[in-house]
Amino acid sequence: MNYSMTRLLIFLAIASFFISCKTNDSKLAEKIETNANFKKVKAMAMDVVKTGFNAGDGYGEVWIRDYNTFIELSAEVLPKETLKENLLVFFRLQREDGNIVDGFIPQSKVVATEGGYKYIYTDLEPIYCGHKNTVETDHETSLVQAVYKYVKKTGDSDFLNEKVGNKTVAQRMEDAMTFLLNHRWSEQYGLIWGATTADWGDVQQSDPWGVVIDENTKYSIDIYDNAMFVIALNNLLELLLDRKGRWQPVHDSVAKNTMKYLWDDKNNKFIPHLYLDGSPFTDDFNENEIYYHGGTAVAIEAGLLNKKQIKISLEKMIANMKASGAGSIGLTMYPPYPEGFFENKGMYPYGYQNGGDWTWFGGRMIQQLVLNGFVQEAYGNIQPMTDRVVNNKGFFEWYTVDNKPKGLGTFRGSAGVLYKAIELMDEWAVRQK
Repeated sequence: MNYSMTRLLIFLAIASFFISCKTNDSKLAEKIETNANFKKVKAMAMDVVKTGFNAGDGYGEVWIRDYNTFIELSAEVLPKETLKENLLVFFRLQREDGNIVDGFIPQSKVVATEGGYKYIYTDLEPIYCGHKNTVETDHETSLVQAVYKYVKKTGDSDFLNEKVGNKTVAQRMEDAMTFLLNHRWSEQYGLIWGATTADWGDVQQSDPWGVVIDENTKYSIDIYDNAMFVIALNNLLELLLDRKGRWQPVHDSVAKNTMKYLWDDKNNKFIPHLYLDGSPFTDDFNENEIYYHGGTAVAIEAGLLNKKQIKISLEKMIANMKASGAGSIGLTMYPPYPEGFFENKGMYPYGYQNGGDWTWFGGRMIQQLVLNGFVQEAYGNIQPMTDRVVNNKGFFEWYTVDNKPKGLGTFRGSAGVLYKAIELMDEWAVRQK
């Protein structure tokens, strides 16, 4: 065979490959655009989110970790002034050290109980009071992310210069990030810490309630908190260009240290915890056998994993889903912590945050699959989530390992992440035309 003929055959093979890819993409795009459940779920999500801002209709509070995941959808159906006011409440309740409350509730609805939340009041906020779950370290980062989404969705960049007390929103965002450096920072590892929780959960292993740091708390570093910090720093750098000199080195250092100390290169996974004062679990327990689905999805959103690592992560999630019998890759973790490892009675194996199946995080993994080019995989893995929304007529908080709905059916965080995941697929499908 002569040289010219070889070149021609190579050219034809390459052309055939790209034509095949284009054909497959067109077919997938058509499936996305004609998926009836996608349309139903988007309509249902809009209906749920337009009715309020608390996590679900059974809650009195507006939580920032929830609001951050549906504020973009809220912007589709509600006036921007209403969205902005909620963000301002969090800034009005901000403490002097920069920390952000977990959630807020009307003062008129507060019912003080012994051993319950200690409510936070400020002169800047006459209507609402706040409370803080101190075991988790994602309130500050969630608020910065929510502000970023609000500005990007509405174009209201003037919001950053709005005064809350004697400081602008921009200054208060920096104060929130500085709080983490001053009060949740490990000098040894160059990462932020929190109490020992299950993946992204907000219940520590000690104490039957488990939402307040106390004398029994075991401090640790995990992927979820630090990935959320990296995302918030990404957002801050984009919004506050003149502050790049202050925050770029912090971002780069945290991103580097996250992979250095938390990524297990041998097993292609994140370790569950890096303990600062010893593990709370028994010596014969190998915690690194547990795979954290939620924290991994957020790490991908933070840009910490490359495409090869994302592909392996998805394969592990699918394998875990099949091994557990769960309905979707929203499975919190696999395997779950054994019975009794968390004092909170809801944290039994495959219960709540200990192996429950949460679309709230599974939907975020779908978003990242689309954004990183794994659209076929995203399409296949989102359908169990959208199907059960339609079948169960609601957005439930979580699902049991045998796919039974639990909690409220109006969980706005789940509605927000699913809506965005479908929107990303819709946008991809349009580009294939």
